[in-house]
Amino acid sequence: MAKCVVCDKSVTFGKKYSHSHIRTNREWKPNVQRVKVLINGTPQKAYVCTRCLRSGKVQRAL
Repeated sequence: MAKCVVCDKSVTFGKKYSHSHIRTNREWKPNVQRVKVLINGTPQKAYVCTRCLRSGKVQRAL
């Protein structure tokens, strides 16, 4: 599974509770996109979460 190169966000695990309170395992996946970003001044493709893209923590390469 891909994880964000900026904030290291990855899959988190927990439990899903039904109406009858039966517990089953589930996972939450982050919204990670493979985009072309500038890393050390060179454009490279990397996995970045949308929160880091939106907040401007990385600069997209055109």
